[in-house]
Amino acid sequence: MKTLLTAIALVGVLAGCSVDQSPDSPPDVVARAAYRSPEPPSLTLMTMVNNRTGSGGHTALMVNGSQRVIFDPAGSFRDARMAERGDVLYGVTPAWLQAYKSAHARSTFHVVSQEIPVSPEVAERALRLVTSNGAVPGAFCANATSGILSQIPGFQGVGSTFYPVKLQERFETLPGVTTTKYYEDDEGDVIDALRAAQLARQ
Repeated sequence: MKTLLTAIALVGVLAGCSVDQSPDSPPDVVARAAYRSPEPPSLTLMTMVNNRTGSGGHTALMVNGSQRVIFDPAGSFRDARMAERGDVLYGVTPAWLQAYKSAHARSTFHVVSQEIPVSPEVAERALRLVTSNGAVPGAFCANATSGILSQIPGFQGVGSTFYPVKLQERFETLPGVTTTKYYEDDEGDVIDALRAAQLARQ
């Protein structure tokens, strides 16, 4: 029971835009958490899609540049071991990335990841934009993400939208996009929280 309660406290597992009540990590914690991926620079749009209706529940943007972060606007994924400031998750190692996907995928939602390679300069511009954006109000996840993309060379045509799936569809038209879908057949409850926490320890 203690393990279950710990998992609940550590991991947020709701797929959707919400008001973030958690405090920001201090700057020194954010700096220490930085993770640089060996993979080439890229942007990855992540959309949580309802398996029954096809509607979008949440939008996030992973930026892989001089460090890899996830811009999780009005997101609910929070863990005491992961640095977060202004709706940006820092230290996105492969294990934390898998934990993020696992925490959102369930019997009712799957995660669509759309990755596109970019130049180091574009990746750094995206990184500066997400880290300086600040926290986003609830239900503004797709709007905030599309607003950032519209300021990045090559992505201005995405336009502005409040709808995650509409943003996903527009992103799909960009050249060089690779799309993957992640499913889990669970209820997104305590067991899912435990799975995400265990993945992050690997």
